[in-house]
Amino acid sequence: MNVEKSSITQSQSSAGWYKSVFAWMMAHLSAEYEQAVGDRKHSLFANIHGDVLEIGPGTGPNLSYYPKDIHWIGIEPNPYMHSYLNKEAERLGLNINIRNCSAERIDAEDNSMDAVVSTLVLCSVPNLTATLQEILRVLKPGGRLLFIEHVAAPQGTWLRKLQSGIKPIWKVLGDGCNPDRETWIALENAGFDSVNYQHFEAPVPLVSPHIVGVAIKKT
Repeated sequence: MNVEKSSITQSQSSAGWYKSVFAWMMAHLSAEYEQAVGDRKHSLFANIHGDVLEIGPGTGPNLSYYPKDIHWIGIEPNPYMHSYLNKEAERLGLNINIRNCSAERIDAEDNSMDAVVSTLVLCSVPNLTATLQEILRVLKPGGRLLFIEHVAAPQGTWLRKLQSGIKPIWKVLGDGCNPDRETWIALENAGFDSVNYQHFEAPVPLVSPHIVGVAIKKT
């Protein structure tokens, strides 16, 4: 029994160390990516207002795009991200509410959010279908999901084959990230009233194919 407890403790310690390192990497190694997608974020978040829920906000790279009068809730299961989020919010003069839960079970009331934001998150949630249903649940009628996600390369391309081949290692290094997830198909099939998006290329290795767009809940 003591051996089992020791093993569990060591496993929890290893997981905590990894999550801490991953949070540090997100805080210090994302500047080039943010510069590359900054204009798209400015355009995507231009009319955001009211009650806004962001899933997986990480260290807060999106906070600088939001107006100060929104009511922002962040669903961030990695507790090591929270200090970075709070620091960024303080720098920007934003009041934020961080909730430590998963995107598959969002801690928010039904029909309560004007907008949900997801950037580079839908690639790593364990259950994409459940996550999208939770987003639909918390959105108000007519509410919007705003997203920028990296996605699978086209079928049959060398990049798609590489993404699929490297996925087992990539998921470990990238905190569950799936490099070959066809996220746009899941969005189209989730039950939104409309899903509008564009494909574009971002300057990142292996996961350069991206989509940016808006999905709207039925009124």
